[in-house]
Amino acid sequence: GSRNVFSSGKFYQHATTEASQATLASVSPVFAVMKLDKEGNATFFEKKKTELYQELGLQARDLRFQHLMSIATRNNRIIMRMEFLKAVITPEFLLILDYRNLNLEHWLFNELASQLAGEGQLVTYSLPFEFRAIEAILQYRISKLQGRLNTLQPQILETLEALVDPKLLSVDRSKLHILLQNGKSLSELETDLKVFKETILEILDEEELIEELCLSKWTDPQVFEESTSGIDHAEEMELLLENYYRQAEDLANEARELRVLIDDSESIIFINLDSHRNVMMRLNLQLTMGTFSLSLFGLIGVAFGMNLESSLEEDPRIFWLVTGIMFLGSGLIWRRLLSFLGRHLEPPLPPHV
Repeated sequence: GSRNVFSSGKFYQHATTEASQATLASVSPVFAVMKLDKEGNATFFEKKKTELYQELGLQARDLRFQHLMSIATRNNRIIMRMEFLKAVITPEFLLILDYRNLNLEHWLFNELASQLAGEGQLVTYSLPFEFRAIEAILQYRISKLQGRLNTLQPQILETLEALVDPKLLSVDRSKLHILLQNGKSLSELETDLKVFKETILEILDEEELIEELCLSKWTDPQVFEESTSGIDHAEEMELLLENYYRQAEDLANEARELRVLIDDSESIIFINLDSHRNVMMRLNLQLTMGTFSLSLFGLIGVAFGMNLESSLEEDPRIFWLVTGIMFLGSGLIWRRLLSFLGRHLEPPLPPHV
């Protein structure tokens, strides 16, 4: 009786495991896949993640695409991610996963297929298929980064030109807001370029990784014979990656120059504002000294305005005399104060060499 109970319990556990696996398989994500062969012919289908990685001979973790940019090899397959673009490259075909959510219809349907078929500007057309696929994807990514820089550069230059104008007494807040947004976009571009360079540099630093990217070298004996007879596909792959690394480096240098220009322009803006602030402070100080001079000699008029009798008020010339003394004295005091201010504000002369 106990053996029957144990057997029934084991059967129940096994049935539960199968049901759980069936449930997990039913909720497995479905990829919308675009498949491109060597001639650029495209086919479209939907497939569950579990079925796809089993057909490709991969593991489930290989199709997680955890990083925003990555290039890895698994079981003679190249798995690439360029931001939103997720691709799997084999010696015979290229798979673009989740192509419907990429907003890349123009590139996928009008450019990528023709490039793989040899109608584009790819320099690797004479090499195996994986070279063309890698170059097409890297070229797309670089062109996107170049487009972002081409959009930002004129906007930043125009904004800086308007902000550093020395005739402006105040800074346009709307221009500052535009510069802030463009500066943020420039920082994001610099980060993307840095990630692009680091991803390629990791491969260039490891000779084994470069060899693994040459898929056809390990699957097609004829290709292997060609590589040993003079065409080294590992060197071709290294040159291909170095080319796009150099392009990313050039873009990074241009972005860095823009960043330095923004920092220098900020210094110029602060200098202009400090100059205008100093002018206003000096004007305020001059007016204060003028008021002080008038108040000082105005005491004479206050003294004569008191109800005190003297023989001076009977002479009609005394009024003009006293008034002239007040204005002349105020002017002299004001001039002396200005000369004192000028001597203390002027920078000292440089010493003679």
